Amino acid sequence: MSRPRTRSELLKLRREIAAASKGRDLLEGKLNALRVEFQKTMSLTVDIAERVAGLAARASYSLAVARAVDGYPALKSVSLATRGEITVDMKVRTVMGVALPEIGRKNLVRTVVSRGYSPTGVSSRIDDAAERHEELLTALIELAGVETRLRRLAREIQRTRRRVNALDNRVLPKLYSEKRSIQASLEERFREDIFRLKRLMKARG
Repeated sequence: MSRPRTRSELLKLRREIAAASKGRDLLEGKLNALRVEFQKTMSLTVDIAERVAGLAARASYSLAVARAVDGYPALKSVSLATRGEITVDMKVRTVMGVALPEIGRKNLVRTVVSRGYSPTGVSSRIDDAAERHEELLTALIELAGVETRLRRLAREIQRTRRRVNALDNRVLPKLYSEKRSIQASLEERFREDIFRLKRLMKARG
């Protein structure tokens, strides 16, 4: 359904264009801020992932040594003694209206005494394997937190970009086209009114 060709409709359309342009600029600002946050989080993710890879290699090696020397039954006994739950602290940080979860830093490396087995009943190799895996688990939890933020940022960037593109490629062009059409119609009507007025004045003269 076409808009009525009136001056009041033209003014209304101009207000719509101003509002859409302002909204588009705000979304563009949000998009830029999210991109900056995404790059920072991406760099942090890469750093932690590299650290996790190194820790995983050392943990795997220490476990292989302990299993070769101390045997599987000793490792299984220690693993049963050290079982437990892990709790993490979660908070939310907001960036441009986007809630980003953050897992609080927590060191899961325990002392020999706090692991639940007798310090004199296991070898230093098993202690080392346990410590290496606790270091790895600490880093893995940190990595999970930043990867969650990264995915949420990526989704929000994609969503915001779609909205900006919709305004740039559909909404604003359509509004400007309607504005030009109404202006052309009003100008044509003005010329017709002038022409009729001239004819009337000529007829009276």
